[in-house]
Amino acid sequence: MSSLRERIARPHSSRTSIALSDITIVDNAVLKRAVGAMAFGNAMEWFDFGVYSYIAVTLGKVFFPSSSPSAQLLATFGTFAAAFLVRPIGGMVFGPLGDRIGRKRVLAMTMILMAIGTFSIGLIPSYESIGIFAPALLLVARLVQGFSTGGEYGGAATFIAEFSTDRRRGFAGSFLEFGTLVGYILGAGTVATLTATLSQEALLSWGWRVPFFIAGPLGLVGLYIRLKLEETPAFKREAEAHEAKERSQPKRGCAALVAEHWKPLLQCVGLVLIFNVTDYMALSYLPSYLSATMHFDESHGIFLVLLVMVLMMPMTLYAGHLSDKVGRKPVMMLGCVGLLALSIPALLLIRTGETLHVFGGMLIFGTLLSTFTGVMPSALPALFPTRIRYGALAIGFNVSVSLFGGTTPLVTAWLVDVSGDLMMPAYYLMAASLIGIVSVLTLRETARQPLLGSGPCVSSRTEALRLVDKVPDRSNSRKQAPLAVVKERV
Repeated sequence: MSSLRERIARPHSSRTSIALSDITIVDNAVLKRAVGAMAFGNAMEWFDFGVYSYIAVTLGKVFFPSSSPSAQLLATFGTFAAAFLVRPIGGMVFGPLGDRIGRKRVLAMTMILMAIGTFSIGLIPSYESIGIFAPALLLVARLVQGFSTGGEYGGAATFIAEFSTDRRRGFAGSFLEFGTLVGYILGAGTVATLTATLSQEALLSWGWRVPFFIAGPLGLVGLYIRLKLEETPAFKREAEAHEAKERSQPKRGCAALVAEHWKPLLQCVGLVLIFNVTDYMALSYLPSYLSATMHFDESHGIFLVLLVMVLMMPMTLYAGHLSDKVGRKPVMMLGCVGLLALSIPALLLIRTGETLHVFGGMLIFGTLLSTFTGVMPSALPALFPTRIRYGALAIGFNVSVSLFGGTTPLVTAWLVDVSGDLMMPAYYLMAASLIGIVSVLTLRETARQPLLGSGPCVSSRTEALRLVDKVPDRSNSRKQAPLAVVKERV
């Protein structure tokens, strides 16, 4: 008879036996804490993203003195982009480590590093005080942030996916991206408040440091919450089952992981590509496109983006819920096909320059983006088995973000400049949507199914008994085995 993990890894049939001991019951209170802790960390990451993006002009004046404002801005965003270069390195370090020592420990490390990196920016003296060491220290802080972020998303998505019940994994995972939107809005709102209430002199002198100092106590709160969490039931089972085997076999490196799991890694890269190209295009590039190309009022453009993000919050949660009902593939395919069909009409609306039309076009992009933000946190972890899930997801996600997502604003701006075609953003999104369609078509449906390498996860003993009754068990004695129950132990 094949092992449990071999049986779970294959598509289920009506003859597949299952015992109560194979099933994990997840306490709802523990699940809520796990989801909240992961969403909090993602919110912190994007709080920094929002702060850095919207205060970039001020940072340019503080750290990069130059007679050219555009040179200052370029240098500031160059330092910002440097963090993307080290994200894959962070993924290659933290991901496999999370598969060896546990998700909880590594996610505590990433939270500490992220908070230290962000808080440190607020401590750096200006260029006037220490000269060239100021931008050098800023670069170091950004590299620390990027390195920690490389282990954050993959670990957070893995943690939520492994704690969630099979029936509601999509909805639970959608809170990860809900946290992203909350963090970005809070970061942008903090900068907007400081800009509106402080004079230019006060902002340059000390005001710009305030949002970075906020990250310190937020990081301590996040660390405390994460340290109080249980390890995921899937990792516990995997560690117990393979403890002896792990001792006798050498650790496998990233090269072996890629060689053995190249297909799901390519699927991961393709899905993350369409997800992040749409994300960075809609939320990062289009505001600049509006002000620089369409000469739309910059403050109005930022306000419209923030409004779209507020509306995306419930849409993201609904997309995750919908994916639990109809499947991950239909919801993601809706987003891909929607981008292919609606990118040109949406951009034409934006190009009119009329506020309502601009808002309508951006809302179209935000709605389509919600089909990815709501589903990816549950779809991506399901690509990989438990023993390599954190490492494979961290590597695939960060390589794709660094190569395609983070470069979207720069490449699109270059294409517009070289071609002179203002419709280039739409064409870029359409090309990305084709890759997304191919990636989605190659996937197996994972909604309402156990994760690869794991047994079923349910929310109650009654549901577990129904599952055993529904799936015939060839051994009546095994039905009496106790269930694995994850309960609060804090």
